[in-house]
Amino acid sequence: MNETMMDWDDLRLFLAVARGGGLAAASDMTKKSAPTLGRRMVALEKRLGMDLFIRLPRGYALTAEGEALLAKLAEVESRIAPLSEAGKERKPLVKLSAGTWMTHLLCQQARQITGGDVSIRFIAADHVLDIRHREAVIGIRNRRPEQTGLACRRVGQVAFAVYASDPAVTTWARVVGRTPSARWVAETSAGQPAIEVTDPRNALDLALAGSARTVLPCFIGDRTEALTRLSRPIDDLSHDQWLVTHDEERFAPAVRTVIRRVEAWLRDLHRG
Repeated sequence: MNETMMDWDDLRLFLAVARGGGLAAASDMTKKSAPTLGRRMVALEKRLGMDLFIRLPRGYALTAEGEALLAKLAEVESRIAPLSEAGKERKPLVKLSAGTWMTHLLCQQARQITGGDVSIRFIAADHVLDIRHREAVIGIRNRRPEQTGLACRRVGQVAFAVYASDPAVTTWARVVGRTPSARWVAETSAGQPAIEVTDPRNALDLALAGSARTVLPCFIGDRTEALTRLSRPIDDLSHDQWLVTHDEERFAPAVRTVIRRVEAWLRDLHRG
């Protein structure tokens, strides 16, 4: 095998199919669907230029080439096993992305989300990270994704309103950005006094200091005792919220655990 053919992930899946005698058993071992495994094995055979399996009605049998590959991989596996065993002591890392305000609340729930058995990397990003290419594993999104290969579920609705600690203040905290709330404030406050900030958290700081009014998600503004809501929810900014993950990654035990914990917390948040 030359280097261009070496893709350990495909070879690892080959080992599961070979040892399990078919796609069903390998699916249980790898947490990948049988159709996905079938496609990966066909792609591996094409790259290697050889038939690895005899596809039978009730499973997969190895060809002579498949048996030879299994023997070679078993030897490689035995050499890297000690490294894998050392890595087992580490908690699995799950990357969770959300906007600024949702990440702010997620950080407050970190102990409940990790549960002592998972490591979390919170990625605060008001732009959408590419879950398909593993920039993040789980994302909390403002709209239902249209890309293929993603799984999603609606978890609630987010409302926005105007807040200030001093209702008499007329200066606006204007976030420089392209989010819908930033555009709404820019249009609404045109011609009025404003203080510009580049970080949405600084808009909250200005509101708490009594220096400006600002637009916040109601799950932030209503929970901040020093602030007063100055408007009804803004219809143009209201949107559904979606919990999104990669269609295959969601079956990984650590990812499934984090999804379950985050979803339960989000549904409680929106009910409240």
